[in-house]
Amino acid sequence: MSLTAASGDARSVTGIRIDWTPYLVGVGIGVLSWLAFAVVNAPLGITTALSQVAGGAATPILGADAVAQNAYWKSNPFTLDYGTLFLVGTFFGGMASALAAGSFRFEVVPPVWRERFGGSPARRLAVAFLGGLIAMYGARLANGCTSGNGISGGLQLAVSGWTFLAAMFATGLVTAALLFRKA
Repeated sequence: MSLTAASGDARSVTGIRIDWTPYLVGVGIGVLSWLAFAVVNAPLGITTALSQVAGGAATPILGADAVAQNAYWKSNPFTLDYGTLFLVGTFFGGMASALAAGSFRFEVVPPVWRERFGGSPARRLAVAFLGGLIAMYGARLANGCTSGNGISGGLQLAVSGWTFLAAMFATGLVTAALLFRKA
C-alpha cells in the first residue's frame, strides 16, 4: 500500500490517497489464507456461507419446516460460524478499503455502463441481478466460488483451482471483449 498525495481525484477522509498495490494485496490474501487454515482449518470461501444465510433469511418467509425439508438448505443449514463471519467481514473490509482509498461512491448506473448500454437504472439492476444469479448458480454447481476454488484451490496447487482460474480469466476476457467492443 502506498500513500500518495491526492491531486484533485479520489481522496480519503485524511486527504491522502491510498493506492492498493496488487503485490501487497496478493501477499495479504496469501497470509489470510494461511491464517484461515491455521486457526479454523478451513479455506477462504463465500458461497457456502451465502447459501447458509439465504436459508436463514428464507425461514421467516417460507417457514422453518419448508426450509428444513429443502435438500439444499438441509445440507447447508444456517450457522453463525467462520464462513458467515468471513462473508460479513468481506463486506465491511471492502467498505473500509474503499473509504480508506477515498474511492467510495454509491452509484446505480456507473459511467462505463451508461456509455455502452444507456442510463436506465432498472435495466442495470436487472442485468446485475441476473449476472449475480448466474454466477452464484455456477459457483454452487462447481462447489466453490472465486475465493474457494480460485484462491484457496490455487494456493493448494489443486488442478481444479488452476483450471477454474484459467476458465474464469478466459471467460472474463471474452465477455469484456463482447460487451465493450467498439460499435
